[in-house]
Amino acid sequence: MLAVDKQQKKLQKKAATLVEALPYMRKYSGETFVIKYGGHAMGDAELARQFAADIALLRQVGINPVIVHGGGPQIGEMLGRLAIESEFIDGLRVTSKATVEVAEMVLCGSICKSIVADLNSVGARAIGLSGKDSSLVTARKVERTKPDPDSNIEKVIDLGFVGEPSVIDPTILTQSITNGIVPVISPIALGEDGNTYNINADTMAGAIAGALGARRFVLLTDVPGVLNKDGAMLTELTADDITTLKTDGTITGGMIPKVETCLHAIEQGVRGAVILDGRVTHAILLELFTERGAGTLIRGQAPA
Repeated sequence: MLAVDKQQKKLQKKAATLVEALPYMRKYSGETFVIKYGGHAMGDAELARQFAADIALLRQVGINPVIVHGGGPQIGEMLGRLAIESEFIDGLRVTSKATVEVAEMVLCGSICKSIVADLNSVGARAIGLSGKDSSLVTARKVERTKPDPDSNIEKVIDLGFVGEPSVIDPTILTQSITNGIVPVISPIALGEDGNTYNINADTMAGAIAGALGARRFVLLTDVPGVLNKDGAMLTELTADDITTLKTDGTITGGMIPKVETCLHAIEQGVRGAVILDGRVTHAILLELFTERGAGTLIRGQAPA
């Protein structure tokens, strides 16, 4: 009898989870979600399979996922195998012609096709794309400056073939969505000058989310979200909150460009952006279909 009671409680818990999720499934049905996928979650085979299953579930309940993936560690590994040395300036990799060729090979080849295969294997029809396909993304060369220590004059830092989106034509994405296909996008694009550029995946995903007017931009990372000074996660923030937290030193380092990417997406019309720990099993489902959520939600003016 005891074993039966335990099994019954387990089934009731599953049923309660479905009941909690149902209003959110209705709320988001027909909406587009742009998901930046990367970090350790992408390198772990079991987490990769779970991610694919979660994306398939989103499609089943009527949500339109669009995936933009990264691949920095894999690019670094391949550069090492090919004995191509990387130069870094202030922590930023200088992307030579040889490096961008390797980046394109790794991102558009092994990584993108692996994600597509995982999605297809669980019933989510997927297609691999890059910014080059159908002129999805046109890039411009990124320029950085820093003050000369002697003259204090700003000097331009040449990072090579590192780009950022200048124009986005989402036609191929909207056509894929209409046909029930999940686009998986590599952050490589042709520049205005005809050269190939490697684009930061966070930046590219945020720009695509804005161009699509996505309901949500989900940024999967290797941290739980935005943390306060005591290390506790902040579950919801506005643009004003972020300004305050940057000023008082709560948001620092690598989190700054992530929240700025989220804010830029919201300025372009995305209704909410989430910074989420991709190492957590079913993190996307927990964030979207439970009342508590699982990461830090950055809200726009309209309800997220």
